[in-house]
Amino acid sequence: MADSMDVQAVQRAGQKVRANVAQVVVGLEEPIELMLVALLCEGHVLLEDIPGIGKTTLAKALARSLGCTFRRLQFTPDLLPTDITGVSIYNQRTQDFEFRPGPVFSQVLLVDEINRAGPRTQSALLEAMQERQVTVDGETRPLARPFLVLATQNPIELEGTFPLPEAQLDRFFMRLRLGYPSDEQERAIVHRFSSGDPLVELQPVMAGEEVLRLAAACRNVHIHPVVEDYMLALVKATRASDALALGASPRGTLALYQASQALAALRGRSYAIPEDVQHLVVPVLAHRLIPTTGQRLHARSSAEILESLIAQVPVPVEEAWEESPAP
Repeated sequence: MADSMDVQAVQRAGQKVRANVAQVVVGLEEPIELMLVALLCEGHVLLEDIPGIGKTTLAKALARSLGCTFRRLQFTPDLLPTDITGVSIYNQRTQDFEFRPGPVFSQVLLVDEINRAGPRTQSALLEAMQERQVTVDGETRPLARPFLVLATQNPIELEGTFPLPEAQLDRFFMRLRLGYPSDEQERAIVHRFSSGDPLVELQPVMAGEEVLRLAAACRNVHIHPVVEDYMLALVKATRASDALALGASPRGTLALYQASQALAALRGRSYAIPEDVQHLVVPVLAHRLIPTTGQRLHARSSAEILESLIAQVPVPVEEAWEESPAP
């Protein structure tokens, strides 16, 4: 079971990063918290929303807050796989090939408009995201840890894009949507950015080594068998639902389990509760599901189907989550 000191360290670190990002980003408390969950699980995040909503600004603010090496890639149709992974170049002086690493050899990689690159380029990112390694010219090179891909995607402008296949979508730990700001939040955005870019002065508040230590602490957060049963019941409901042609995979179940541990730690608990699971089901599982043709014709999204399943699956009422972990 997680030590209370470890959990408090995770909570304090999360509060520091949230406060730092809030110097740039107005509102978006929930997406920031969920991105921290993904970071502590060493998972990747797909930010999907309309242009100008703040996806890139949020990703940059988080990267700068972590004190990790950061690179940005603008995906375009003419981008090549070697533009991501790197390339070996012949050095006439040494008469040998030298490898020049690409942007993927960074700890935080921001990929803007990931669906604008061709399938070959998208697949070059796939190995790096899943295996944390890159193979170039027959040689496999490991990537630094932590390694976090923050990808953005515009869901409304599909001309000239290459939709991500299900196999690649499944590599993303979670998918987030930001939504429009409220009136007061939009007023604050105008005032904050009217005299300059606050990103320029943003300083890191957490080192990469600390991220790995806190991520290890999250793995010790206890999930009681009662909460496990509830989580598995939700996953099973996606596979049995008539509204879904494809339910959640075991990879999705594992992601939901780890995310529940990280969210509990960020909220100062050494144990997960059913509300943690409910809060994470949509961002962790929705992009891994495929609605049936009939549901798509009625414009019903996988997120909406998940919300209805959450309402149907009985929530455990016995407050036994703080008991000692099962053997």
